[in-house]
Amino acid sequence: MAQNDGMAFLLLRRTAPSGGAERPPWPGTTLLAWRNLAHDQARFLVTLIGVLFAVLLMGVQLGLLVGFARTTSGLVDHTDAELWIVPAGTTNVDIAGRLDEQRRFEALAVPGVASVDRLMMQFAFWKKPDGGNESVGLVGFDLASRSGAPWQLVEGRIEDLAIDDAVIIDRLYAGKLGVERVGQTVEINNRRARVVGFTDGIRTFTQSPYVFTTHRNAQRYTQFPPEQTTYLLVKLAPGADPAVVQQALRQRIRYADIWRAGDFARQAQTYWLATTGAGSALLLAALLGLVVGVVIVGQTLYATTMDRLPEYATLRAMGAPNRYLYAVILKQAAISAVFGFAVGMSAVFALVFTMARSNVAVNMPGWLVVVLGLLTVLMCALGATVSIRRITRIDPTSVFQ
Repeated sequence: MAQNDGMAFLLLRRTAPSGGAERPPWPGTTLLAWRNLAHDQARFLVTLIGVLFAVLLMGVQLGLLVGFARTTSGLVDHTDAELWIVPAGTTNVDIAGRLDEQRRFEALAVPGVASVDRLMMQFAFWKKPDGGNESVGLVGFDLASRSGAPWQLVEGRIEDLAIDDAVIIDRLYAGKLGVERVGQTVEINNRRARVVGFTDGIRTFTQSPYVFTTHRNAQRYTQFPPEQTTYLLVKLAPGADPAVVQQALRQRIRYADIWRAGDFARQAQTYWLATTGAGSALLLAALLGLVVGVVIVGQTLYATTMDRLPEYATLRAMGAPNRYLYAVILKQAAISAVFGFAVGMSAVFALVFTMARSNVAVNMPGWLVVVLGLLTVLMCALGATVSIRRITRIDPTSVFQ
C-alpha cells in the first residue's frame, strides 16, 4: 500500500490534541485531495488544460453574446429620450419605416411631454475613393438638441456637422470605408460628403457602419421628403410619469408604436440575438465548452480515483464516512476549478484586450466573470460525480484480499 506521496503514513498516523480527544485516523480532506492531484502532475496538467479551454470557450462565446447585445441597442442606449415613437411594427432600431412630421406636433400636445426630437436611421451606399461601395447606416439627428448625436468623439466637433455635406464616422471602420483623415471627401448615394470627425468604439451589429450627420443632411442623402423622419424622441417634463405619458401618446398617435427607451433597447437585442438565431449559436457554443470541460475533468478525476482505489478502500475499512470520501473528490474538483479558472480567465482577458480594436466586441463585465466562475465550479462538480459513484461501490473488505 506504500505510495510515493506518503499516503500510507498519512492513513496510519494518529494524533491527539491537547484536550486528549483522539482525531480520526485519516488525513484532512483538503490535504488528501491536493496530494492525489500532485502525485500525478501530468494528469493534473491535462485537467487544467481542459478547464482552461472550457473557460476560454465559454468566456469568449458569452462575451460575444454580451457584446452583440450592447451593440444592437447602442443607438438607443446612448440617446437621452425617455420614450421612442416608432413606425408601427418596428422590431429594432436599425430597420424602420417612416413617420410623418405631423406625429411630432401631436406628441407635443400631450401633457407631460417637454420636447420631441427627430432621428433618422436609414441605410445608404458609401462610395469609397477607390470606387468600391459599402453599406452604411446613416444616422441623422437634430443638431440643436443633440439627441441621438455620436458619442465617444475623439476628433472633430459636433458643431462641425452644421456644414451641409459633413459626416462623422468611427475609426474602427475608417479602413473599411477608405477614409484616412479628417477633411477627406467621399460620396453617399451619389452625393458629396466630407468627413469632419471620428468617434472611437461605436460598433454596429449589421457591420454597416454608423455615419452621423444632421437630420437635414440625412434627408437629402436618402431622398426623404422634408415632412418625414424615422423616429421621434420624446423627453418628459420634470415629474411626469413615463407610463401615463406613454399611454396618452398611444391613444393620440395612430399607426405608430410607443416604446420606453429600455424596452425598445431590449426589443432590439431580442430581435437580433433571438429571432435571427445569432444568440442561440453563441449559447450553443458556450454549452459545448461546458460539456467538453465536464468530460475532461470527469475523465481525469476518474482515472485518479481508480489509481487510488486501495487507499479509498482502506479509509472505508477504517470507518471513514461516505461524506469524507465525497469531500476528497469534490475538493479535487474544486482545486482543478480554481487553477483552471484563473489561467482560463487570464486567456479570456488577453483575448478581450487583443480584440478591443476590432469590429467585433467581446465584453467581459464583472457579473459575467462571476457567472463564468460559477459555471466552472459546476462543470468540475459534474465531472466529479462519476468518481463519487465509483467510490460508493468500494468494498471495504477488498483491502484485506
